Amino acid sequence: MKKILTLTITVLILASCGGEKKKNSMENVLNSNNLELLRKKRTEVVAEQHAATDKLKQLDKAIAKLDTVKKAPLITTFIAKEEVFNHYFEVQGNVTTKDLLVITPEYNGILTHVYVKEGQKVNKGQTLAKIDDGGLSQQLSQLEIQAELARTTYERQKRLWDQNIGSEIQFLQAKSNYEAQQKAVDQLKKQVAKTTVKAPFSGTIDDVITEKGSVVAAGQTPLMRIVNLSNMYIETNVPERYVKDITEGKHVNVEFPVLGQSVETKVRQAGDFINPANRTFKVEVGLPNKDKTIKPNLTAKLKINDYTNENAFLVPQSVISENAEGEQYLYIVENKNNKNEGVTKKVIIKTGRTQGDIIEVLSGVKTGTEIIKEGARSVKDKQPVKVINFKTDSIN
Repeated sequence: MKKILTLTITVLILASCGGEKKKNSMENVLNSNNLELLRKKRTEVVAEQHAATDKLKQLDKAIAKLDTVKKAPLITTFIAKEEVFNHYFEVQGNVTTKDLLVITPEYNGILTHVYVKEGQKVNKGQTLAKIDDGGLSQQLSQLEIQAELARTTYERQKRLWDQNIGSEIQFLQAKSNYEAQQKAVDQLKKQVAKTTVKAPFSGTIDDVITEKGSVVAAGQTPLMRIVNLSNMYIETNVPERYVKDITEGKHVNVEFPVLGQSVETKVRQAGDFINPANRTFKVEVGLPNKDKTIKPNLTAKLKINDYTNENAFLVPQSVISENAEGEQYLYIVENKNNKNEGVTKKVIIKTGRTQGDIIEVLSGVKTGTEIIKEGARSVKDKQPVKVINFKTDSIN
């Protein structure tokens, strides 16, 4: 009987609690339109929220003690190593050649013959044109006859003189006459030779300027243009601050924007004279031109090597920052474990020259230093980090 009574009381209590919970449910409270009940429910919810927040803080604190890299930034790194660093500066220049000449005559007269045409290849010494000599050839023939007579007379007088026959004055007169006649012939030959225009060097006739039958003046009338594309070079003016760095043999990369091609070559001559007007000196760069595509007066962009470091440490400029004192620094990773988890360290560095996006580090970095690349500007000193995509090669 007592057991039945106890069971009945328990059921009534549970039913009462369930009814009370149902009465205080969020849905019933919201539908009750009872201000006092609503405020009471809100107070309960706020208390539950505070209790949950406190529990979360306790859990986060416990997790942080066990998982130190839970919120560690993800970064990439590269290993510093010594590399060859070549620095270049850019200037513009023009293609030219020492074998480019507009030929002018050495004799006044009528251009009687032109033996070449445009585009024709010629050899050094080849006859290109002929000018009317105005009767010089006939005069030369007469002088040669007189010179031959003077030679014969001289030889006879010499034989007689060798036999002690005749007077010395006769011998000397014959010798003097012969030498004078010979000099007159040689001088006239030189005059006649000027009426023949010859190629000063091997090349191509680029343009025939004066046509056959024209009257030409010595040293004034342009006859034709000859060019040789085998002996090409680039001439440029370099600022005087590079006078110690630019020497014969320095490497040069030449780009031709119009042709869309580039050539590797070297400095063949650096001038010793500083132009006071623009404070520059002349530099000649040799230019191979086997396929003859490069023409005189073509514009070229030159990248000239002015500095080389055989044992340089190179880093991207994007990983370097600067503090309020003007010091440059970067971040490295130390104490890395087998899970690629480590700690950052700020390192003050000194930098040298730049080339594109790369900068030379002169101090603060040594071989084997693991430098942060991606994420370098988002980390702090002595901060736990996790390395991903670890590279043992260089900065690329």
